[in-house]
Amino acid sequence: MIKLIEKIEGEAKLHFSFKNEKIDFVDIEFTSTRNIEKILQGKPAADALVINPRVCGICGHAHLIATVQALEECYDNLKISNKAKIIRELTLNFELIQNHFKWFYLTMLPLFGEKQQVLKATYPSQLMAKAIALFGGQYPHTSYAIVGGVVCEIKEMELIKLQHYIDETIKFFEENVVVSESESFLVCDNIEKVLERNGDLPNILRVIIKNGWMHQGKSHDRFIAFGENSYFNKGKSLKTRVSNTLCIEDVKETPSSTSYAKSVSYKEKHYEAGPLARAMINKIPLIKDAHRRYGDSILSRILARVCEISQLLNHSKKLIEMLDLSEPSYIEPSLDISKLSGSGYSAVEAARGTLIHKVEIENGLIKNYEIITPTQWNLSGGTKEKLGVSQKAMIGLGDIKTAELVFKTFDVCSVCTTH
Repeated sequence: MIKLIEKIEGEAKLHFSFKNEKIDFVDIEFTSTRNIEKILQGKPAADALVINPRVCGICGHAHLIATVQALEECYDNLKISNKAKIIRELTLNFELIQNHFKWFYLTMLPLFGEKQQVLKATYPSQLMAKAIALFGGQYPHTSYAIVGGVVCEIKEMELIKLQHYIDETIKFFEENVVVSESESFLVCDNIEKVLERNGDLPNILRVIIKNGWMHQGKSHDRFIAFGENSYFNKGKSLKTRVSNTLCIEDVKETPSSTSYAKSVSYKEKHYEAGPLARAMINKIPLIKDAHRRYGDSILSRILARVCEISQLLNHSKKLIEMLDLSEPSYIEPSLDISKLSGSGYSAVEAARGTLIHKVEIENGLIKNYEIITPTQWNLSGGTKEKLGVSQKAMIGLGDIKTAELVFKTFDVCSVCTTH
């Protein structure tokens, strides 16, 4: 049986196989590709800063930051000011926050019959778009981050506006998502305390528990994150055992015979990427409590992603306090990029998980470019003997409707298929 999954970024076809009225395999097919990797070949290296943000209209900023960091890795002794690093991290935070709101209100709530709530996503999303625009200009396809820093010069007035946008977003979260003071929610370490609250998140979690779905959607219980900054930690988690040692050479892509999206594995095993993975690696107490009770289920996955909104808003306020406006926004590289030869890679945490960019440059031209997206981590098309993450999460379910719910907790995106 084939199910076309819509109301996601792009489309995906799920080919379901049943045995004894239970799903025993799901083949995941992405039917189109953007061919961005091939488009980049032979282009001047700086062109990637304009082309790559257009890989996706949702995660354009993540692709921009990954691109500029990969290009900078090709240099020796390149200097980037702390001011530029903080500004880049702030804009990426705002994009993640905006993504999380849209996913929760536009994708998840309608699956629980809460269609009248979808317009709620508009206000916080607008606030975060305005916050990004203060630094990067028009959203989503900005190119304000360049090799050597950023092109914006922030003044005190912009910071006042930025604080306002963040405070208004926090207020929205406190009045709608989880009716609670942000400070108490951030230190909460017991899911029962969340369930006692009012708000759109507790309401959905109670529905999940009432219907007995809290253990559905379990996968391999393996998590990974390669992106690293002042908040996110690089590492992998096998249930509760966390290791911060990772090697990019152990990430492998495997072409699929039935889909344009290549499968991705780490040391020949499939790992889940995204907010739940980041929370497990960062050892967030509330998510660890949910995981202890329900494992890597739809409940833990939804909770982790929504909780990350509050965490990133709080951390963004701290980043603003660290900004030194007297520092330069841009430090000119010692070598013009048009004369550069070298190779580099970068990893950033996009909304759906780890995004990796690899580049080879020869005399200023792109010889090879490789993009590994979060979709490839979570929606890898494995085999019955070696199931991908979302495939494993759907095995054993009794109906396609529930499988679609599980599938969408990974926040499906097919437009970022770039091969």
